Amino acid sequence: MGYDLEQENKEILARYKDLISNTYRTLDEENNKLIRKAFDIALDAHKDQRRKSGEPYIYHPIAVAKIVGEEIGLGATSIACALMHDVIEDSDYTYEDLKKIFGEKIADIVNGLTKISVMNHQNISIQSENYRKLLLTLSEDFRVILIKIADRLHNMRTLDSMAPNKQRKIASETVYIYAPLAHRLGLYVIKSELEDLSLKYNNAEIFNEITSKLETAEENRRKYVDEFKNEVSEQLEAEHLNFTIKGRAKAISSIFRKMQKQNVTFEEVYDNYAIRIIYKSDARNEKFIAWKIYSIVTDLYHSNPQRMRDWISQPRSTGYESLHLTVLGPDKKWIEVQIRSERMDDIAEKGVAAHYKYKEGYKQNSDEKNIENWVSEIRDVLENQQSLTTTELLDNVKLNLYSKEVFVFTPKGEIKILPVGSTALDFAFSVHSDLGMKCLGAKVNGKLVPISYTLQNGDQIDILSSQNQKPKLDWLDFVVTSKAKSKIKAILNSEKAHLVDEGKETLQRKMRHAKINFNDEEINKLQKFFNLKTSQDLFISFQNGALDTSDIKRFTESKGLINNFINRFKKSSSKNIEFQEPEKTDLDLIVFGKDEEKLNYTFAKCCTVIPGDKMFGFITISDGIKVHNDQCPNAINLRANYDYRVMPAKWVNEERFKNRIKVEIEGLDRMGMINDITAVISNGMSMDMKSMTIESNDGIFRGMITLEVQNKIQLEESFKQLRSINGVNKVKRL
Repeated sequence: MGYDLEQENKEILARYKDLISNTYRTLDEENNKLIRKAFDIALDAHKDQRRKSGEPYIYHPIAVAKIVGEEIGLGATSIACALMHDVIEDSDYTYEDLKKIFGEKIADIVNGLTKISVMNHQNISIQSENYRKLLLTLSEDFRVILIKIADRLHNMRTLDSMAPNKQRKIASETVYIYAPLAHRLGLYVIKSELEDLSLKYNNAEIFNEITSKLETAEENRRKYVDEFKNEVSEQLEAEHLNFTIKGRAKAISSIFRKMQKQNVTFEEVYDNYAIRIIYKSDARNEKFIAWKIYSIVTDLYHSNPQRMRDWISQPRSTGYESLHLTVLGPDKKWIEVQIRSERMDDIAEKGVAAHYKYKEGYKQNSDEKNIENWVSEIRDVLENQQSLTTTELLDNVKLNLYSKEVFVFTPKGEIKILPVGSTALDFAFSVHSDLGMKCLGAKVNGKLVPISYTLQNGDQIDILSSQNQKPKLDWLDFVVTSKAKSKIKAILNSEKAHLVDEGKETLQRKMRHAKINFNDEEINKLQKFFNLKTSQDLFISFQNGALDTSDIKRFTESKGLINNFINRFKKSSSKNIEFQEPEKTDLDLIVFGKDEEKLNYTFAKCCTVIPGDKMFGFITISDGIKVHNDQCPNAINLRANYDYRVMPAKWVNEERFKNRIKVEIEGLDRMGMINDITAVISNGMSMDMKSMTIESNDGIFRGMITLEVQNKIQLEESFKQLRSINGVNKVKRL
């Protein structure tokens, strides 16, 4: 394929100039030289490379650098690193080369990005190993993570040139790993875009439907915002405030979450957009002006006190500051109003990075300290990660990334921020691991409480400890922080290991007396004979006396009986015995992989699949291929963590297949309603109804029907007819 190289070179230079001119900091000569040097090296490193779309590869690093500078707001060092983020991986340049040219700091950041990238290209056990690597690099310099998030954002924006399976894999990994990281670092705008783009590739129908409905509603939204502006601006101007008012649609993924959570349609989600009032202020009057604006807005409109959020008096641990209130606006519809200064808005948009801009002239925000605490907590978890499986590690840390916080106080009045649901024991571990290990109970606001007490905002906590106390297994039931869980598991596992060693010695001795060899084969036989899950359970049973010499004797006697039986069976079966494989049926329904092979499979229990549904095969460890619906609740998890075990699947023969599905139906109760429903199912659609339960409460009925369906067309037509029955307002497949 021929390329117009001269035209491409002009375009590369134009994109570089655009990057420099749009960087929000004024770059001095030294910074300009640094970025130019990084650009020249990236240009040389990628000179012969092209992206899947056919474009010169250098377009990608320039775009990532632009996101880093413009959308995240980092400075020259990070922009240079973003330009070179693929240089070590894709060219002959080494870490040592970059260290000589740019110094250790830049070389380390680019090297950190290379490590993550290399991990991404390897199909090692599960993808959460990547995540662990991400977190390890974060603990060194979180600019690595910020650049990696920018890299992922640009990849998501240009995902169209990838194959559909690859798109879904990358989209799943994005929503599972990168969106939570962006959220935790305060990059809310980027987090929303990552989630929206993931939805676009994981659930295109829903994405397109919400996008189109938002576009249709755009004109009404603009009118509404203008009306609000006119009413509020007059009052704010009278107070001589310098402000802007703008309306914005909520993120598509956020609207979809509400539709799912509240089980409502798009039209029923009442706050699809929010209004933001951004004001100019010096540091001294910042809070005062926010509350002044709050007072003006609530004088004009009724507010809902339950939905008021004050993130100004007590910012989130990410540094986010804003006043949120919900008011009954001009057309008597509820709408969210956010009040924040220009500084707060910058931090809300750019998160951690924006703090560099405000270090001078403002009292340093506690955000960076909180981020450092979070980083050191992750480091703690990673150091003790032998006691966690990679999936547990991923889930624990992911939980802490997304969780909301409670604010509590030490006896000296210092604030501690912990996830909602944390207990007195979590608090003890957050102060010091040793205090957690020895924790007996606590005094909360002067009252004695157990270690399982759930912390409330504003609690003052004094931990009571004892040298004789040690962690117990049930502690894991009521701690929620990663640090507490990992420390408790580490101690319990080391104790268990000690007991296992003792039991192993005891069993070895008893087997020697019984003249049985101590080897893996015999240990496996013993384990199966006593119906135990692992060899560790076997050793512990001999350590604590649950099994003893008499049990070894039973085992040796049974061995004799089994050997006699096998020998007898061999003699009697030396004639003609043929083992017939069970007859294979329905193998032509679904074929797998690029070669469309016919393979044995079963259907997963976590979702239902009927002919016409989009689906995929998943190779399990012990149960062969399981077929999942594309919309299965576990689909994103499987693609993000085990993509190398996901197989493309397609239908071959739909008509021979029947499957059961559950349908939920709801509406107004009336005489003859059940007859109308059964008439549609049995007479109109000739479907087999396996079960039906209906309950009526205050004139509303809810029913659950199990149907045997032949294909998706039949299902959709039956839904259409059921919805047209007088009084039915909801029909939904479960």
